[in-house]
Amino acid sequence: MPASVSVRALDHAYGDHRVVRGMSFHLEPGRIGCLLGPSGCGKTTVLRCLAGFEPIQGGEIGLSHRVVSRPGLQVPPEHRGVGMVFQDYALFPHLDVARNVAFGLTRMPTADAARRTAAMLELVGLAGVAAVYPHELSGGQQQRVALARALAPAPDLLLLDEPFSNLDVDLRERLSLEVRDILKTAGTTAILVTHDQYEAFTLADEIGIMKDGTIEQWDSAYNLYHRPRTRFVADFVGQGVFLRGVAAADGHMQTELGQLEGEWPVPVAPGSAVDLLLRPDDIIHDDASPWLADVVAKAFRGADFLYTLRLASGTRLLSLVPSHHNHAIGEKIGIRLAIDHVVAFPAQ
Repeated sequence: MPASVSVRALDHAYGDHRVVRGMSFHLEPGRIGCLLGPSGCGKTTVLRCLAGFEPIQGGEIGLSHRVVSRPGLQVPPEHRGVGMVFQDYALFPHLDVARNVAFGLTRMPTADAARRTAAMLELVGLAGVAAVYPHELSGGQQQRVALARALAPAPDLLLLDEPFSNLDVDLRERLSLEVRDILKTAGTTAILVTHDQYEAFTLADEIGIMKDGTIEQWDSAYNLYHRPRTRFVADFVGQGVFLRGVAAADGHMQTELGQLEGEWPVPVAPGSAVDLLLRPDDIIHDDASPWLADVVAKAFRGADFLYTLRLASGTRLLSLVPSHHNHAIGEKIGIRLAIDHVVAFPAQ
């Protein structure tokens, strides 16, 4: 049965260095969660605590309402019903693919283990390579073998530690979609750790943005991008810039590009300076607009250009423009704001 995951006020330290600080989150059965953050934020430590590799100093971890970790209690990894997919795949080079996948099925009758192995290879699209050895496979195929091996014992929870970091970008994106389909077909609860936000967005149902051992926001990818609750989340997720404005008493703000009605993730006093979050898709090229900006850089992306624009004040913005609008560097173009989610923070 896929497990629910409850982490409550989790604390963990290595000596005097506190790595995880009062972290809490919940994941329903069959959902895919992700811990996303920069290197050193504590995300891999949380994964190790979930797996049972690390004792915790505070709080508790529950799997399907069974407490598996708290101070003074640590259920061993082999008794948690947790599977793990490692960054380096950790396949056995002397075993063929079928025997790698069957490695954790030693307590199962031989015929049942063979059927389960065949079913897992079918699930990950590798039914034709059962007799092949790991060194004969591509990196993407090796990752799918590692996934099949982790899924074979039907774990209650699957943990994935930076599983695609050794792969090139194109393969990473394609495999992220494939792995999501595989996990959803299997109905497995899973938690992924990564520093790659596009990987997180592709694979996960819910994402926790981590900073300094805490979760800044646990939410859907859409809300993290369009409705960040802290400035760190706004900075970390996606591309964006901040435009200075002034808050008004009626919930509006005045900016260099006109007046807007906004959301305030943290309280802002009327008359105080604010920083308005602008994504590249919030800024529309419009020749009829009274607001002009200089093109200072551009990156061709096939279907569109990513323009870096400079306003009269010197503020720089990013704008995604369809690629048939091919403007020269130094040219002035008209722009306007088209923002569905207006989010601003106290000015820094």
